[in-house]
Amino acid sequence: MATEDECRVAIESLIKRLDDVDPDVRRGHMPDRTIGCTLLDLDLTFLGRLEDGHLVDLHTVSNGREPQIRLLCTSDDLVAMVDGNLKFAHAWATGRIHLDASLRDLLRLRGLA
Repeated sequence: MATEDECRVAIESLIKRLDDVDPDVRRGHMPDRTIGCTLLDLDLTFLGRLEDGHLVDLHTVSNGREPQIRLLCTSDDLVAMVDGNLKFAHAWATGRIHLDASLRDLLRLRGLA
């Protein structure tokens, strides 16, 4: 099981990748939303807000409000995805991860990939 610190590093790496996307593309594809990553084995959620294409106010909660976009996975799967050792599509298709979001948000997220 990955630690909370290892998961924070992984999430910060994802934030950096998002920041590397062209700002006009980010703004065009992702309106302001709350976003969270729930780590099932750590009973912990990283929660933040997408504002103007940037993820801000990242913090952890144990039982917080439901974000508008939520990724559910284990700590090891989060780290493996960020490291490139686990492909999102395979993890999603096999039920290792779950993504809860509106269809519109899913399509917009896909545009960032």
